[in-house]
Amino acid sequence: MAKIKAAVIFGGVSREHKLSLASAASVIENIPRDKYEVICIGITRKGRWLYFPGDVADIPTGKWELDPDCTSAILSPDSVHRGIIVIENGEAAFRRIDVVFPVLNGRCGGDGTIQGLLDMSGIPYVGCGLLASAACMDKSHTHMVMDDFGIKTAEWRLITDRELSDLSSRCSEIFSQLGSQLIVKPANSGSNVGVSIANSVEELETAVKIAFSSDNKVIVEKFIKGRKLEAAVFGYDSPFSSYVGEIITSEQVYDPYNFNVSTGDDLIVPADIPNDMQLYIKDVAVTAFKALGCKGMARIDFFLTEDGELLLNKIGTAPGLRPGSVYPKLMGHLGMTLPYLVDKLMEQAIENAETNY
Repeated sequence: MAKIKAAVIFGGVSREHKLSLASAASVIENIPRDKYEVICIGITRKGRWLYFPGDVADIPTGKWELDPDCTSAILSPDSVHRGIIVIENGEAAFRRIDVVFPVLNGRCGGDGTIQGLLDMSGIPYVGCGLLASAACMDKSHTHMVMDDFGIKTAEWRLITDRELSDLSSRCSEIFSQLGSQLIVKPANSGSNVGVSIANSVEELETAVKIAFSSDNKVIVEKFIKGRKLEAAVFGYDSPFSSYVGEIITSEQVYDPYNFNVSTGDDLIVPADIPNDMQLYIKDVAVTAFKALGCKGMARIDFFLTEDGELLLNKIGTAPGLRPGSVYPKLMGHLGMTLPYLVDKLMEQAIENAETNY
């Protein structure tokens, strides 16, 4: 029986380039070789696509793109091709692909961009589609959908670039509405770049200007002090949640964009919370996953305040997939090893695509 041709696309032009490389190496190493033929396609920081036939160990270090055997590669948007075109010495060769595992984060990766291209190509791919990826990346849309479904988030306000001409008065208005300690974020970002805390109107205005250097929309949220809880959701037609874990952080300010447990932090699974709260959070995680149209996998971040209020913080559709990352640790508590997880994600992506194309 012929092996399934699985392409892993990694790298990319976003600030999360290094995270993508680390996750991709983990995914590639854990793909069952008795079932899949692996095709590696890397995207450099400058946006060049390369077919990479070399050693997986060179991917996390960035040495992969210096491999002399790398050749230019183009993902064909023609659904008749359903594959890539490799260009070497001026000659083009075609390679058909059965499924793509995009291991890309941030802009042109986790924001729906690559998903749109894959939709055009007709190739099944792991994870959320264009709309869900974009809505989860854009925190203003996440907030709006959660508000519509009655899922609580931090109180928030949106500032667009059209409001820059009257920024001072807008910041004064928001500060009077939300309180004295605020978190300011670019609306579209998969990292902590451009994120600041503001404790005065002057600091808020400065923080907003910093955030605008990364996006044309800025989110201002009331600062939430609480426990950092995590749930991993898996599946297509019948998604389910992992046990809820808790990140015990040594950092003064928790980085909600960090898809890995950082140095000095620890993930406890299950979290030390009452069973009814475990069940409630799992239910909210799946509800949020469905509300945004997510598929395949997502990491759901929550805050649990001192007075017992649960607030959804963020939905990550391209979670880190290293062994030490939050998502595989949570799924591992259910007995889902990385090889099993990677296999099932691709298997279900193919099955799901058959109902769509």
